[in-house]
Amino acid sequence: MKFNPADQIQDLQYFGEFGGVNPSISDSSTYTFLSAKTMFDTFEGNADGCYLYSRHSSPSNLYLGEALAAMEGTETANVAASGMGAITPVLLQLCNAGDHIVSSRTIYGGTYAFLKNFTPKLGIATSFVDITKLDVVEKAITENTKVLYCESVSNPLLEVADIKGLAALAKKYNLKLVVDNTFSPLSISPAKLGADIVCHSLTKFINGSSDTVGGVVCGTQEFINDLRNVNDGACMLLGATMDSLRAASVLKNLRTLHIRIKQHSNNAMYLASKFEKEGLKTVYPGLASHPSHKLFSNMMNAEYGFGGMLTLDVGSLEKANELMELMQHKNLGYLAVSLGFYKTLFSAPGSSTSSEIPEEEQKEMGLSDGLIRFSIGLDNDIERTFQMMKTCMKEVGVL
Repeated sequence: MKFNPADQIQDLQYFGEFGGVNPSISDSSTYTFLSAKTMFDTFEGNADGCYLYSRHSSPSNLYLGEALAAMEGTETANVAASGMGAITPVLLQLCNAGDHIVSSRTIYGGTYAFLKNFTPKLGIATSFVDITKLDVVEKAITENTKVLYCESVSNPLLEVADIKGLAALAKKYNLKLVVDNTFSPLSISPAKLGADIVCHSLTKFINGSSDTVGGVVCGTQEFINDLRNVNDGACMLLGATMDSLRAASVLKNLRTLHIRIKQHSNNAMYLASKFEKEGLKTVYPGLASHPSHKLFSNMMNAEYGFGGMLTLDVGSLEKANELMELMQHKNLGYLAVSLGFYKTLFSAPGSSTSSEIPEEEQKEMGLSDGLIRFSIGLDNDIERTFQMMKTCMKEVGVL
């Protein structure tokens, strides 16, 4: 039977200790032991099912981690307090001083800043490359390279990574392929395409209500155990722990992810097609004009569509700001960073979520001043939304 990520979530069954249809929340930071020997064994990692301290793990966090691992098709997962709290420990766990990372040049600004400005202080170097060109990626690999890093669909340019091709390179050179799948949950399953480790910012589509910051690392049991190790585990020692109440909240929202992603994708596809027909410079993986449309189509879980993210280039930052302010005034969405909310969110990434990337590098990768990143919402009447957006575009002179 074909792997379906939403079915994997649906088939998980957790009950509360009193028969609740939702699992009980472990509202404790520390846990008791029946014997001193069990406490010792737990510190050594040998007491399966026993809890030590919530920075290490908790029942609520494990429930959420198991559900996300099922969704991604990995052995297990570890949740964290933010997307960056998931990504940074992974890279630090995999690399030591003197090691090297090959990364996509178009990634979330925070991840870029971590690799460009922070890890060099630890003796870890990064080469930023056009991830869509496998020959360029291969040429960047050195004898010190340990990790290939990319986003399934890049932030903010919506470049699509050839995960199967990258996985083959990782295997050839004995590297770990780490994929941030934040923009395409359910639509793409990186682990099934060969990725070793899959990360998400749970803050975005997976939670979907813009009220929680969180992250997850999905991978093998061995790697997750390494991250949690009390002696040298990066997740354990850096302490980016998700709160149990938040974990329980995300788990409940996860149950509706398949419904929301389908609507996000349907709405984004509709708007992207309409914008392109109006002559606007539109980038969306679902459009035949997207350079990686065929690649995405071959990788995707088709029923969940091409995702909820699209970009428009309106020519200048001034026009972009004028349009976004007017659309917000007309209640078509919010001028805000982040994504995956029920309402459309829009921002000019060059001066916001990608501002950590120097201007000359933004230009080199094709990130223009007039680019607007849209996270398309769950609007019921998307034709109405389009007509109202079109009116705004005419008013500011974009159309």
